[in-house]
Amino acid sequence: MDLSLTGLSGAKSDSEEQHVKVLVLGSGPAGFSAALYAARADLEPVVLTGMEHGGQVSLTYIVENYPGFPEGIGGAEMVELFQKQAERFGARIEFDTAVDVDLATRPYRIKTYNTTYLADTLIITTGATARHLGVPGESELTGRGVSYCATCDGWFFKDKDVAVVGGGDSALEEGIFLTRYAKSVSIIHRRDELRAGPVLQNRANSNPKIKFIWNTVVSEIKGKDAVQTLCLQDVNTGETREQRFDGIFIFIGHTPNTQLFENQLEMDERGYLQTDRLMRTNLPGVFAAGEAADPHFRQVITSAGMGAAAAMQAGHFLDETVGYQS
Repeated sequence: MDLSLTGLSGAKSDSEEQHVKVLVLGSGPAGFSAALYAARADLEPVVLTGMEHGGQVSLTYIVENYPGFPEGIGGAEMVELFQKQAERFGARIEFDTAVDVDLATRPYRIKTYNTTYLADTLIITTGATARHLGVPGESELTGRGVSYCATCDGWFFKDKDVAVVGGGDSALEEGIFLTRYAKSVSIIHRRDELRAGPVLQNRANSNPKIKFIWNTVVSEIKGKDAVQTLCLQDVNTGETREQRFDGIFIFIGHTPNTQLFENQLEMDERGYLQTDRLMRTNLPGVFAAGEAADPHFRQVITSAGMGAAAAMQAGHFLDETVGYQS
């Protein structure tokens, strides 16, 4: 992406400060839903797309669990439709990234590669990034057998043999979910015991489709047009072997993209932004939605709902404190 682009609404000089009513950081489902609702309330929102336009869903081959698309829709196409709908009502999309945030005083100051914004309200939808294994073949086969979401992609592996990497709650939850579709689910863990809670462990151990490969890591993912085999390495002996799988689901955690807000906004121990049920953070006029504030559901539909709620609350905040009338 060319970060010299200043957006769809015309260039501004680097030194010029722009005052905006609503600034949305992030361009995934939460960000574009927030932009849509804010635009329809005549709040003239500006969306900073960030480095990953569309967020994680843009990398998903097909989304089949979002209402209104009975035949499914490609992730990139879905993001394009989200953007067009937000722009139709006046949202301004800037292909730019926030690099510094000062929340000490209002309006809040957000510096990007191209300009500085003074925002009366801020909606943070910067998302989270699935942790990757970082092995050969992973990036090349993402969306072609490599997945980070069983709920999104499990249906495509009906009667297939799949691997799940991880040993925590998420790995077991997603592995159990995959048994609805897959012929077999092999959970690969680098240790000889799981970190998941006892209830999930009992459920996994009692499921006839699930087996465990202990003390093992994936060193390479192989396949021409789709995943075909995994190279597995025993962490104790160093011995390697190759085993056939039709897919691999990686659940070794997510990292919320919230580093810009450290020491300014309240976060949990994992870095997820803390909000109340109205999407409000600990600072007035600062809201958060989507996976930056959601370590649990991590779905397109829940992120979109959170974004809409955040925009509605931003409108109420502006009416009460700044005097904007929509």
